[in-house]
Amino acid sequence: MGKIRIALAGVGNCASALVQGIEYYQRYEEQQTEWPLGLMHRRIGGYGPGDLEVVAAFDIDARKVGRPVSEAIFAPPNCCLKIVPQVSHIPVAVQMAPVLDGVSPHMAKYPPEHSFVVAREKPVDVAQKLKESGAEVLLNYMPVGSEDAARYYAECCLQSGVSFINCMPTFIVSDPDWGARFEKAGIPAAGDDVKSQLGATILHRSLVHLLQKRGLKVDRTYQLNVGGNTDFLNMLNRERLMTKKRSKTEAVSSLLPEDFHQDNLHVGPSDYVPWQKDNKIAFLRIEARGFGGFPMHIELRLSVEDSPNSGGCMIDAVRCVKLARDRGVGGPLTSISAYTMKHPPEVMDDEEARCRVEEFITGTRER
Repeated sequence: MGKIRIALAGVGNCASALVQGIEYYQRYEEQQTEWPLGLMHRRIGGYGPGDLEVVAAFDIDARKVGRPVSEAIFAPPNCCLKIVPQVSHIPVAVQMAPVLDGVSPHMAKYPPEHSFVVAREKPVDVAQKLKESGAEVLLNYMPVGSEDAARYYAECCLQSGVSFINCMPTFIVSDPDWGARFEKAGIPAAGDDVKSQLGATILHRSLVHLLQKRGLKVDRTYQLNVGGNTDFLNMLNRERLMTKKRSKTEAVSSLLPEDFHQDNLHVGPSDYVPWQKDNKIAFLRIEARGFGGFPMHIELRLSVEDSPNSGGCMIDAVRCVKLARDRGVGGPLTSISAYTMKHPPEVMDDEEARCRVEEFITGTRER
């Protein structure tokens, strides 16, 4: 089937996990015959997880700009654990991107090993570089709150004919106006705000759904997240959290009754703990009532490496977007967005989303 040529907007921890994962599964396919560990789909439309190829990358950090992607993914402030001992050389240099609102001012107060060091380079024309690279799909890994930067990359995709996967919670693919633009241009897109393979949001959704299916009434619930990577440091600026909080909240509230009082639902980041690095700890509490009004409380603590946890969703999203390109389907892809994103264009139950993805892969559903 050939390769799927991808571009990275932001070479942070999530990009590091993805690139390492591509290498991992390339080796796995060469050495193993059983079902690969940690994948939801072994192949999609003939494409394996190792068929993704990085052909362009953009960042603003002086420790990454100008370096090959295979080296930049391990440069500070990245702290993603190594999935493979080393990555094969990728002869694609990270290019200087426009800074725009990609760096929150408060991050300058922190040591460089935890924060960004903005390079003194002239930004490239991203749309032109995408055309030159032959990229087919761009993954937007901008920090939370980078509203202008996210829209800039979406515009570059529209200009260059490249598909857009929005991994962060700026509402683009789920925005009807943006969606119509991708539809008119015939460019498939997926988003917004990538889920983890098994993270706090999908677990929270599953528990709320289970309680309601079993006849219990949810009265109050919260989800608090603590971590030590640049994502959590960036989110200390609460002004950048509006869309992130809304995305995570709506992912849970969409399963609750319409009259559920919003004061009884709290979802969002809690704090930044540097020594946790890329490990995220989530705390969930659900208070509910069952038969005869008896009370039930669920307390749950989840500890997981944050960045690799989204890798499986991204590998599926990229392959579904490529499949749509092969079939000539443009616009927002509702099934894979609902399956892999917290704020998709069409909200649906997780099992329904999974079934629709299978129908899309087999060709019985257009998008």
